[in-house]
Amino acid sequence: MAMWRPAERIKHVAQAGRWPSREQARQALLFQPLALGRNGHCLLNERTWVPAMVPWRATEDGVVTSDVLDWYRRFAEGRPGAIVVEATGIRDIPSGPLLRIGHDRFIPGLKELTRAARQASGGYTRLFIQIIDFLSIRRRPQRDRYLSEFLRVTQRHRDQLGIARSVPEAEARAALLSLSDEELIKTLDEREWEALQLGARERVTDTHLPHIRDLPEKLPGLFADAAERAREAGFDGVELHYAHAYTMASFLSALNTREDGYGGGLEERARLPGEVFQAVRDRVGDDYVAGCRMLTEDCLNGGMETGEAAWFAAHLAGLGMDFISLSRGGKFEDAKQPKVGWAAYPYTGPSGYECMPSYYSDARGPFGRNLEPAAEVRAAVRAAGLDTPTVAVGGIHNFEQAESVLARGEGDIAGLARQALADPDWFEKVRAGRGNQVRLCLYTNYCEALDQRHRQVTCELWDRENLQEEGIALSRDGKRRLIAPRWRNQRS
Repeated sequence: MAMWRPAERIKHVAQAGRWPSREQARQALLFQPLALGRNGHCLLNERTWVPAMVPWRATEDGVVTSDVLDWYRRFAEGRPGAIVVEATGIRDIPSGPLLRIGHDRFIPGLKELTRAARQASGGYTRLFIQIIDFLSIRRRPQRDRYLSEFLRVTQRHRDQLGIARSVPEAEARAALLSLSDEELIKTLDEREWEALQLGARERVTDTHLPHIRDLPEKLPGLFADAAERAREAGFDGVELHYAHAYTMASFLSALNTREDGYGGGLEERARLPGEVFQAVRDRVGDDYVAGCRMLTEDCLNGGMETGEAAWFAAHLAGLGMDFISLSRGGKFEDAKQPKVGWAAYPYTGPSGYECMPSYYSDARGPFGRNLEPAAEVRAAVRAAGLDTPTVAVGGIHNFEQAESVLARGEGDIAGLARQALADPDWFEKVRAGRGNQVRLCLYTNYCEALDQRHRQVTCELWDRENLQEEGIALSRDGKRRLIAPRWRNQRS
């Protein structure tokens, strides 16, 4: 399923820019420490950050594997200021090879992860874990099977078909199967047609469903439980996932029209995110880092815009958030139609492009698209008299970009995701005055295409290199290495 692309097809190439000498790096804003937390108890040794990326390396039961350990150990060897471990589910429900933290049985594996990463960085890098809730999304069904099995036949369908209540359901289904698409779209309601075309997807506004109606009652406790487990597992803090296509971002979205006090206006939409944070804070205390990942805008017609995001960020900072990491877009509402048997992927539409733009782009290009709105959000936090650090991300790949983020007030911390995947040693190389040895991301979104197919995520710049290396783990098909080759000049 190809990702949406802008009409303009301008090829952009990542530029190395000027790399600093070792002494220049030592003086740079980027490599200065920053204290996180209400009492400044969690010291970042520098203002670099590897945002959460899902590598699809857990077991089907959400347990840490040796491949998960290798993945985070490899990022930690580059010694960034902080690493955020991938989106980790807070419910004890099957969710495929994504890490989970919804039960105490996950704690031993997560403890192994923190030990491995901390050892690999020599204790230099702080470790946070992103904790997430998501609602149900089904795969796009085959037409005949949907009409024969999945669709709940109602009186409305019978009325549309001119079939009496007494006619057996099997006959009603046979009548539905005989319809053309033009006839069927008039017979099904909007959500039924969507379920057929895209796969059924729950929304936070589906308050006719008890488990959706009860989210405000259930989620604060689930997030607090997860945060407590994260603390026990040895993480330095948690990042509450309030971004992209998932439950908490959907409460913040302008598309949230719930009428129970948790939707509609800004204060109502911010209510559950605030209550979740407060429950986490009450559980883990003031001396544990609790921040969030949120959007600068939904990048959807009728979605949350930057002015609203700025209000939310100031509000959450006022409640005591220890950091706010800023992304954008990545929504289900404009995702492309998946193939039959596939689930919709929230990074395939225009909002998804804004989240992960590629090297073929419009005149704005893929680099720094989120920095201007991130600056607006940060300014609102500062205008509220708060010094909560913000993390700016979006196509940052060279030193000059990252340094200017801090110098211009676009963020207090610079996040490098795809660039860190391309070269986990970016941080070590730049600090050592060897930026000319950095492997620059191409922004082809090769990694994103693997993620979309739920395949183990790697980078095209290194995944076919030295496949015979002793002890190296390979992908399930045996064709790709799972971690980047080590930098031989490391710390020399």
